[in-house]
Amino acid sequence: MRTSRMESFSDGVIAVAITLLVLGIRVPSPAGHPHQSLLYALGQEWPSYAAYVTSFITIGIIWINHHAMIDRLAQSDRGILIMNLLLLMTIGILPFATNLMATYLRASSGQALAAAVYGGSFLLMSVAFASLNRAILLHKAHLIGESLTLQQRQAVLKRSVIGLIPYAAATALAFVSPYITLAICAVVAAYYAHPAASGGEVAA
Repeated sequence: MRTSRMESFSDGVIAVAITLLVLGIRVPSPAGHPHQSLLYALGQEWPSYAAYVTSFITIGIIWINHHAMIDRLAQSDRGILIMNLLLLMTIGILPFATNLMATYLRASSGQALAAAVYGGSFLLMSVAFASLNRAILLHKAHLIGESLTLQQRQAVLKRSVIGLIPYAAATALAFVSPYITLAICAVVAAYYAHPAASGGEVAA
């Protein structure tokens, strides 16, 4: 089974998810800040900007990684297609989780749960990506078009699972401070946005 249709469908889903992120950025209402300048009102929306940038970079990294992962395949099978759909499902919930985080970050209640959902969404996506990558690299290596040794495949897999640790910490620490969760997710996004973080290949 050729991989071109799976890659095209995946690109479409990821493009929609990354575009929907901007809908979480609200335009300040003049009635909400009648005695303050527009600049002040825009500044008050900083949680939306921070969550947007973090999620945008993270989804962008996943898009890059997804291409690298699928490009290794000479062909796919039904199992890979199903696991890819599960990965796309986790990416699809990120706009909701991002909006939830931005809305409740400074609310009087619900901040911890919103942050846990946000961090948990990234963790779930990372688990889904690592699982698909593991299936391709270890269990379905016969479908890979490249000539990779077991050691090389294990090295690639190691880079894809290392992100699970900070995302798990971000989810757990949401009940300590939602700001810690946002900061960890932002740091992970910034780290993996730099190619040098994984020796020239972006990691998830």
